[in-house]
Amino acid sequence: MGRISRSIEEYLKNSTLHGARFIVDKDASWLERIFWVICLAASWYASWLLIKASLAAFENNAISFVVESSYRDWNTNFPAIIVCESKNMDRIQEVAEQLWGSDHDFTLEEVLSEIAFFRGESYHTVHECSGEEATTSCFYSNFSYYAQLVRSSCTDSIFNCEWNNRPFECCKYFHRMETELGICYAINSIQANKGKGPFLNMYSNRYTGPGSLKMELKTEATVFILGTEEVPTLVTPKTDFLIVGPYISFIRFISKRDIENDEAIRETSVGQRNCRFVDENILDVHHFYSYSACTVQCRKDRQMELCNCSSHLSPNSPDHQLCNMDGLECLNRNYEDLSVIIAKWSKRRGRKGLVCDCLPSCTEVDITTVHDSKDNLVEHSTPVSKIEVALIELPTERYKRNLVRGRLDLVVSIGGTTGLFVGASLLSFVEIIYYITIRPYSSYMHEKRRLKRLIIPKKFGKEDREEDCPTRFTTT
Repeated sequence: MGRISRSIEEYLKNSTLHGARFIVDKDASWLERIFWVICLAASWYASWLLIKASLAAFENNAISFVVESSYRDWNTNFPAIIVCESKNMDRIQEVAEQLWGSDHDFTLEEVLSEIAFFRGESYHTVHECSGEEATTSCFYSNFSYYAQLVRSSCTDSIFNCEWNNRPFECCKYFHRMETELGICYAINSIQANKGKGPFLNMYSNRYTGPGSLKMELKTEATVFILGTEEVPTLVTPKTDFLIVGPYISFIRFISKRDIENDEAIRETSVGQRNCRFVDENILDVHHFYSYSACTVQCRKDRQMELCNCSSHLSPNSPDHQLCNMDGLECLNRNYEDLSVIIAKWSKRRGRKGLVCDCLPSCTEVDITTVHDSKDNLVEHSTPVSKIEVALIELPTERYKRNLVRGRLDLVVSIGGTTGLFVGASLLSFVEIIYYITIRPYSSYMHEKRRLKRLIIPKKFGKEDREEDCPTRFTTT
């Protein structure tokens, strides 16, 4: 204990911290010592408050948003267009005849429709295929297989595609995408085909003009217009999709605002920027992160929690996790809890729904519908629909996420604060370690060597040298 107090005293005497030496100065009066103790305590406290404020600003206010308008050289990527079949009674009838023959019970077609185009509810399936009066021809598992039997392929769904009035091969660029709505086909989406190509160049700039995509559909479908990392879900806002049917021509003009990220944003943590980049994926259901993909994961996790299985249309899920008939009945019972996403405070008030702690994507886009038009295709003899989605103009604004407080700024702020209030630097804190550990040990070893030299041997041989015994007697 005495050694530690001596080390502290020695450190304070020689410390580079302002005012520290006056506390242990033997010539200083008790009034001077109290004065310097108060000054040092106040300086350290003020320093700590500013350091705490710097840390809080670094954690919570490191990012700023600005609006950029230097649009002349921008390349604007077109949104992802995702086609999800929503109904196909001809195909359902065809598959039903394959499974049960031409004289089958027609309620089974409703069951097959609910299985193939499952949206969280399955009234006919539960009514016809569960309980004691269940129809004998029902199937009770492997629902994903029967859903795939019904759903149309890309070539049976999409044809006559054009980008900026130039035809292209539809199913070369419309890739298969697993979603919680079933199999869909997407163009310009990184989520489709595991992010592998080929990709059509769908960038627009002042040389190409606003982009326009045209296509024709052979089936009733829902056409989603989303960011390139987003996915269709059960709760996608109605403003983000078109419900299309035969003999109808749909035209939608949209405007688009992108979010650009400063390169230094990557150095910050997810908590600081309050968003995730697409490659910072923590999900099982999709290969890249987005807010909508996170809600799909949230719904699947809740389904597993309530029913010990997930929907047979859950994307990228192993077979052992998919629901059989008992699980489907459980999902149907909990439809209200699984179909709506609500805020935490709504849950506390007793409202039913999902509470999903999902962050937005750092590259999320703002897509706004400017104008919709719909016309009848009276001249067509085949039940097709025509779709056109186009940018009404090239964007003139975009959001920019900038880093205003990086790690270097934090170091400079803390260093400036400690230097201003207590005159400390990094080496000042190294001195504390030195005086507590290395200095006492060095003093001890030095004292030990000195004592060794002062020890007088009991006997001296003739060979002893004079310098070995400084206390020899001499005679005259």
